Amino acid sequence: MRKMNLFCRGWIGLFLLGLIALHAGYGQNVKSVYAQDHEHEGEFEEGLRLTPEQRRHYGIVIKEAGPGRLSSELSMPGEVVFNEDKVVHIVPRVSGIVRKVNKSVGDSVSAGEIMAVIDSRELADTKAEYLAAIARETLAVSQFNREKTLYDKKVSSEQDFLDAQEALANASIELRAAKQKLLALGCTDDDLTDLCVEQEATITRYEIKAPFDGIVTAKHVSIGESIDSDAEIFTVADLSSVWVNLTVYMKDLAFVHKGQSVNLKSDHGGVQIQGMLNMITPFVDEATRSATARIIVDNADGHWRPGTFVNGFVRLDEKEVPLVVPLKAIQVIEGRNVVFIEHEGAFEMVPVQLGQSDREHVEIVAGLQAGDAYVAEGAFGLKATVVTSNLDTHAGHGH
Repeated sequence: MRKMNLFCRGWIGLFLLGLIALHAGYGQNVKSVYAQDHEHEGEFEEGLRLTPEQRRHYGIVIKEAGPGRLSSELSMPGEVVFNEDKVVHIVPRVSGIVRKVNKSVGDSVSAGEIMAVIDSRELADTKAEYLAAIARETLAVSQFNREKTLYDKKVSSEQDFLDAQEALANASIELRAAKQKLLALGCTDDDLTDLCVEQEATITRYEIKAPFDGIVTAKHVSIGESIDSDAEIFTVADLSSVWVNLTVYMKDLAFVHKGQSVNLKSDHGGVQIQGMLNMITPFVDEATRSATARIIVDNADGHWRPGTFVNGFVRLDEKEVPLVVPLKAIQVIEGRNVVFIEHEGAFEMVPVQLGQSDREHVEIVAGLQAGDAYVAEGAFGLKATVVTSNLDTHAGHGH
């Protein structure tokens, strides 16, 4: 029995020497088995220390823990669509043969820019009619002036004078009508001024021009194609503003009204803005049993792309809670919710118990105290550093 005791003591001694050697090899980065079993009681002896450059890289922002407000919100799914008040479906207005196409889908256009050129016999006939009307009016003016002079000298009869006056009036009416036809086809006053000096080869030329600054969203025209006057050949949209259509279900209609402030968050890139409900349909769609709430969004920066999905949030109520932190301050490490605090120049992990939350903030029920300096921004970078380093992720700061 004595030999057996000596044998056991020898093995125990070797085991203890092994533990001491292991501790010496890894230093303070390795905790004892006891400390692992009591992870919420131990102190993070060294913590995570960062250089000023690393702090700037991670975007570390330190705030003092304290009370805050949590919001009760109504969430509504939606979609970004074109502002239909700023979408034009371009038709040529005259039939003809396409000779040139300058724009395609996705191209930017400026107001008055030539998008395509058509050779049109119909336009040539209208221009010829206008030129003939100018010539008839010029002749009628000359005859009227001649008859007026003769009438004033008592050489011509009053009837001749009245006939010349009527002919001038008719010629002026015909000229105005011919001019209006060309203006209706998209010609400008400058175009009409230049028309009289155009060569015969260009009288058939019809230019399709952009109505305003925008983006070509559709194109249905090719060189050499014969098109009718009502063919939709381009669609141009002004994307400087867009509509956001939100779906309002019947159970939520009582909480939504025109003029209400709405927080919009895009699923594309996470862009957020504050908007105002401009319109709510006074009816419910039979198929979806929902109404549509619309917000007009300024899109000068181009962040809001038609076709992308969004969520709209309407604040219904708020309440004060004793201790609140941003959701992004909470990190999950080994299944635990933790907050990083700054303690004596180092960052330590504090396991926390969460309470109520909204989209941006969460209540801390236990683990953090009012006045603690915690990492409000940049916590994810600290988590990544902890997980990929030799720092013990079981460490915590006792509270």
